Amino acid sequence: MADPTGFLKYEREEPKKKSKEERLSSWGEVYADVDPGERNDQVRKQASRCMDCGIPFCHSGGSGCPLGNLIPEWNDLVRRGDWAAASDRLHATNNFPEFTGKLCPAPCEAGCVLSISPLSGGPVSIKRVEQTIADQSWEAGYVQPQVSEVSSGRRVAVVGSGPAGLAAAQQLTRAGHEVTVFERDDRLGGLLRYGIPEFKMEKKVLDRRLAQLRKEGTRFVTGCEVGVDLSVEDLRAQYDAVVLAVGALRGRDDTTTPGRELAGIHLAMEHLVPANKYVEGDGPPAIDARGKHVVIIGGGDTGADSYGTATRQGALSVTQLDQYPMPPSARDDARSPWPTWPYILRTYAAHEEAGERKFAVAVKRFVGSEGRITGVELQQVRVQKDPATGRREVIPVNDEIETLPADLVLLAIGFEGVEEMPLLDGLGLSLTRRGTLSCGADWQTETPGVFVCGDAHRGASLVVWAIAEGRSVANAVDTYLTGASDLPAPVHPTALPLAVV
Repeated sequence: MADPTGFLKYEREEPKKKSKEERLSSWGEVYADVDPGERNDQVRKQASRCMDCGIPFCHSGGSGCPLGNLIPEWNDLVRRGDWAAASDRLHATNNFPEFTGKLCPAPCEAGCVLSISPLSGGPVSIKRVEQTIADQSWEAGYVQPQVSEVSSGRRVAVVGSGPAGLAAAQQLTRAGHEVTVFERDDRLGGLLRYGIPEFKMEKKVLDRRLAQLRKEGTRFVTGCEVGVDLSVEDLRAQYDAVVLAVGALRGRDDTTTPGRELAGIHLAMEHLVPANKYVEGDGPPAIDARGKHVVIIGGGDTGADSYGTATRQGALSVTQLDQYPMPPSARDDARSPWPTWPYILRTYAAHEEAGERKFAVAVKRFVGSEGRITGVELQQVRVQKDPATGRREVIPVNDEIETLPADLVLLAIGFEGVEEMPLLDGLGLSLTRRGTLSCGADWQTETPGVFVCGDAHRGASLVVWAIAEGRSVANAVDTYLTGASDLPAPVHPTALPLAVV
């Protein structure tokens, strides 16, 4: 089991990226193409840095991977060059490791024992190992359809084809149920398709996995909004159970800043979705950054996705604004002690390519001419909690105003929860104060036979949590339909990542 001195022999190394010029001239993924043999040799050394930990916090649901990925086991198999066994071990806990290997921010690495001290050289590059196992699995033909040999005679509808819905559908199909996935968009994948830019994950990766699901027997219906194109009455009549994996796509808007009504100010998803459709071949997007000064408000993943999209569209300038101070470059143990998710500065590939980021600033006013945005007025601010109410307050620190040119402003300030939809009304379901759908310990909503998982239940979260919830809800649905289930259930509906409060 492992090499306890491997981290002393090998330094942590990240995969090489393409040049900035090459990245900005295409929509392809940012990482350089490497010969598979050379790639595998590099990653075997990285896997050798995994120690024989007494307690592997990396696959703890609270401090590491909510899927319970058996990380030390497949690290050791990779170290020994047994890629087939590593693939089996990885797929035993994760339906879609090629998604998480590209998109997950890797809480497992934050929980790695080597993260305790910087003297270790950094955590094991778990995400890189996972991605390489996934790549090798497809290249070597290890990934094959798993067709159930029995049929339960029960029918399940999954509403939504994001990672939670797809994970639930695959697990339930393999358990012998007849599963149909309904997607209101014209293509499958949810945010994986239209929220994630091509430079983070090429959609051929998604299409390859969807082909496997189809061969296993999962049925897909696109362009169908349940509750509109298919009535709730027909849905309940045709299916024995329903899984709601509709996401939390209601974007948070800024309704208080003067000038918000100006043309040229959009929610970030209004920019990302048509940009992704353009890459799919659907024609020029209605909102295009070409030749424009772009200001992105919000410092998270969606803001970074908009950032990279705008630079590839040919923006004159891109500036990303964050109300909070610039985070430290290393973990502050007083604020986020190991093995919690550290509060540190996170620089995405897009930030290396062009543009700039500004911290501890907020927009005082949007300014425009003839009804269209021309600039934003910024103030330096600090964010504090009101001691009486506990609510967050943004306080200007001085009266100085900085004006930035802006032809396009993108609001990437989070999501408020599940969108209002006829489906929920028809099922008799209402949203919580957080904008989500509640459920019991069995993942079942207040409406019998209707289950929920993913962002619709948790709120906007990580792809790894979505897959974990999809796998868990499959266990609950299987139990509901048959009385018992052997399907894994990695997380409880109330599970939360370890954090300092």
